[in-house]
Amino acid sequence: MRNKKIMRILLCAVLMMVIVSTFSVTAFAAGDVAGAIEQTWNTAKTQVQTVVNNVVFPVVDMILAILFFVKLGTAYFDYRKHGQFEFTAPAILFACLIFTLTAPLYIWTIL
Repeated sequence: MRNKKIMRILLCAVLMMVIVSTFSVTAFAAGDVAGAIEQTWNTAKTQVQTVVNNVVFPVVDMILAILFFVKLGTAYFDYRKHGQFEFTAPAILFACLIFTLTAPLYIWTIL
């Protein structure tokens, strides 16, 4: 009984390997793929920078600013209730806010 079960599992595994190897197709790149990617990036670079600088970073900054002030308010109310101010979460949010506010100045030289 046990040998039959092991043989059935082994047969299923071998059958699955045969099916996967039969239906898998190898893809080969024709030409200089890295050059094509670099050329595409250089063409779209200014558009991507404009969208990220004018849309993405302001949205992220607004979300972080709202979260920072909400967390600062809840930390203050917790301080009034318990007498201990927990500053870790507001400090992390403030650091992230400063990072995203200054990121457009240096992020494109890194990339």
